[in-house]
Amino acid sequence: MLKKVLLGLLALLVFAVGALAWIVNRHPSMVPYETLGWKQDARPAAPPVSVKVSFLGVATVLLDDGETAIMTDGFFSRPGKLQVFAGKVQPDLDAIGKGLQRAGVKKLAAIIPVHSHYDHVMDAPEVARRTGALLLGSESTANVGRGWGLPAAQIAVAKMNEPMRFGRFTVTLFPSRHAPTGFTGGVIDKPLVPPVRAFDYKEGQSYAILVQHEGKSLLISGSAGFEPGALAKVRADVVMLGIGTLGMRDAAYRDAYWREVVAGVKARRVIPIHWDDLWIPSDGPMQPMPIPLDRFDESMAFLRERGTRDNVEISLPAQWLPMDVWQEPPSR
Repeated sequence: MLKKVLLGLLALLVFAVGALAWIVNRHPSMVPYETLGWKQDARPAAPPVSVKVSFLGVATVLLDDGETAIMTDGFFSRPGKLQVFAGKVQPDLDAIGKGLQRAGVKKLAAIIPVHSHYDHVMDAPEVARRTGALLLGSESTANVGRGWGLPAAQIAVAKMNEPMRFGRFTVTLFPSRHAPTGFTGGVIDKPLVPPVRAFDYKEGQSYAILVQHEGKSLLISGSAGFEPGALAKVRADVVMLGIGTLGMRDAAYRDAYWREVVAGVKARRVIPIHWDDLWIPSDGPMQPMPIPLDRFDESMAFLRERGTRDNVEISLPAQWLPMDVWQEPPSR
């Protein structure tokens, strides 16, 4: 009888593990959002694009004006769920090389992690090493760079609210917060030498990044969090809006996030980012985070409703392709 009970419990455990594995690998469909897919202006008379903006997954964004290029995060390694939750992580040098090659990146002026979690900062020092970029961010980000052995001359701790020039780009970092999750908060107070546990990459300071270029402005909010009032004097034509876990927040939080980061800066276009499953390789189509870990459909329903109400265009980004994010809305 005891043997039968133990076999039954084992079978139940195997079933539960299998069911959980199936659930966390089941992604919401992108079909309902096909009309929101990015449509580049293909008119023959369209003016040349002065700044190309490419979404490379999670909160990695590349901006290039043909003379100078800057990037947020630079996350390409994308270790799997089992490694993240049960093992240790470190930069995947092969994945970083392939990611930079695919994006057409050889040289960067700066790489700016929006905060210091592993899916934002882990690869940044190696990207900086390969491209000659300045690694710019919080003291926590600096300690990730130091732990990787990046030269001190390529590491800078950012000063909040102070514009910085990179070629014709002006970049200003404003205080922000991570979305409220179990991973929010903490600092990296000494050089971090990988491999380490994924959760050793503490948040540090989060930023909202304003990028300006010859009269055009773009705000990058890499996490679905905000610092109340921090963007009160900021104006941005376009917001690349982090929506990771936004679908799991209550209505009051979503309202405040939209008010602070979109309505408050008078944006006319929102491009959602940080919605894709960061545990799957980036060489295939991006997929929304699995339902137990986020509620992508709820986030998109909220954005559509607010976009309609406030006359703000909602467009899902092209994947790994340069966009003119300031173009006039094309007909759908």
